[in-house]
Amino acid sequence: MKKVLIVEDERDLAELLAYNLEKEGYQALVTGTGLEGLETARRELPDLILLDLMLPGMMGTEVCSSLRHSDKTRGIPVLMLTARGDEIDRVVGFEMGADDYIVKPFSMRELMLRIRAILRRSGQEPVNTERQITMGTIAIDCGSHRVTVADAEIELTSTEYKLLLYLAEHSGRVMKRELLLQDVWGYNFVGDTRTVDTHVTRLRNKLGDAGEMIKTVRGFGYKLEE
Repeated sequence: MKKVLIVEDERDLAELLAYNLEKEGYQALVTGTGLEGLETARRELPDLILLDLMLPGMMGTEVCSSLRHSDKTRGIPVLMLTARGDEIDRVVGFEMGADDYIVKPFSMRELMLRIRAILRRSGQEPVNTERQITMGTIAIDCGSHRVTVADAEIELTSTEYKLLLYLAEHSGRVMKRELLLQDVWGYNFVGDTRTVDTHVTRLRNKLGDAGEMIKTVRGFGYKLEE
């Protein structure tokens, strides 16, 4: 049974989330503050964390950053829940290491779809862990999940790494945003391709000059080419 930690200070919503998760066959853990959520994550090591952005005492972004800076918890997927949908909030959430982002109010059906997708892809192992991909100055080591640019290691979140790897595996081909959502994030298109755009922007910035190899095809999607 997969274990999901809910870090949400709205008690009614937290109980509703727990009910729906348990109905889907998950074990739900509920906490109401950022610090309590962080301590529970370190103790219980859940398979996924549903993390509210606006929390008393310790913001969700701080919790996410702390999780990512610990060897014990950095691999736990985080799905951020928030009533704030501005682009800056999405960028900050992804920069702190969130794997996905959903804005309140949301449908439980969509949330469960995203949870299943995140858990599915987090449990997958690469087909060939010995493989290495080189594109210009970018080198991707599939075994260690390390990315270097001009021999300098670049720190990427799990989703940023998967996005770069997917584009590299399909180098030269234009990939639609909807297809990226389906194959990288693992869920069918639900109307918000801004998730892809935000991740591409962050990925380009982290790659520096090499980020220019990620080309925007206006009105369609992205491609990676030398």
